[in-house]
Amino acid sequence: MTMAIEDKMHKKMRAHPEVKWTEVARKAFEKKLAELETVKDPWRQYAYKRWAEEGEEADELFEF
Repeated sequence: MTMAIEDKMHKKMRAHPEVKWTEVARKAFEKKLAELETVKDPWRQYAYKRWAEEGEEADELFEF
């Protein structure tokens, strides 16, 4: 996948070579997809709500 990024943002990103920007983008895509899937699945919506309230402890709710 190729993405277009403004020059100003690209310069700022290059100032932080320690960051794996593809990983940042991948996680953002995963999060958005999970949000979109939540709307369609009431159990997943419940799991995300629990996760938001209880944090990492609710991870097992995502394994269905």
